[in-house]
Amino acid sequence: MSISEIDALFRLPVDEFTAARNALAATLKKAGQADAAARVKALARPPVSAWAVNQLYWRHRKAFDALLAAGDRLRRVQATSLRAAGPRGDGLREAMEARREALAELTTHVGALLEAAGHAASPDTTRRIATTLDALATWGGGTDGPQPGRLTDDVEAPGFEALTSLVKGRGGRARGAGPSRVIPFAQREAQRAARPRDPAAEKRRRDAERAAQRAARAAAVRAAERALGEARKTAARAEAALKQAAARAKTAERKKEALSGQMEKVAAEADRARQQARRVAAAAEEAAQAVADAERALEEARRARHAVRG
Repeated sequence: MSISEIDALFRLPVDEFTAARNALAATLKKAGQADAAARVKALARPPVSAWAVNQLYWRHRKAFDALLAAGDRLRRVQATSLRAAGPRGDGLREAMEARREALAELTTHVGALLEAAGHAASPDTTRRIATTLDALATWGGGTDGPQPGRLTDDVEAPGFEALTSLVKGRGGRARGAGPSRVIPFAQREAQRAARPRDPAAEKRRRDAERAAQRAARAAAVRAAERALGEARKTAARAEAALKQAAARAKTAERKKEALSGQMEKVAAEADRARQQARRVAAAAEEAAQAVADAERALEEARRARHAVRG
């Protein structure tokens, strides 16, 4: 089984995923690759929101890579701020702005992508897409997080402890084990309660998390606004098409009525013509009978004349 075969599954329209996955699993099993077949068979079909994020990864790779890079940069700046004392300076604001711009660029493609695939760009779907994109930006381009392009579900942003574990220590070694794909809320709360209470670090952490949440919410609002704009445009086009159809129907109805009137006139003329034809036929029949009678009378008169002469 090659990587490209798995990637090809996630690039398909979402409605074709299950059939293609089962076909690939069957092919692998027939080829004697039972373990690979089982792994493929276990792949879950992504919801439309996760599918759309996968398509953004495959179709707008440059913008997607820019988002991950911006997320890596922001995470490094935040980690540095947590370790350092004093103000954070402009570095954090610049990093947040870079990630916000990367998110905005990707979300501009969401409405058209969903519409082209026949899916509704509902506020809930666009919100989930924006949340997943923001979460992927938080994970960044590391290997421990969810794998863009192969998502089988929406993604949550990692908790603060998981976030700090992704940042390299000063010795160049990653601190802590790699985090799980989705960090449950209860787990994050337990981790927060267990760590030391450094008021300054706690404040910086809260500020960083609030900033990330604000960025995610802002991205979700922008995506929802774009979806609403697209929906309004679609509704306007549908209304215009309805008006045109109604106008065409009205014109056709007038033509039908005009043709109906003409048909009535033609039918009346045809009826009169049929009646006239019947009268002419009757007159012709009477004339033919008169001719026959006259011929018989003439024949009888001739026979009578010959009889008198004899």
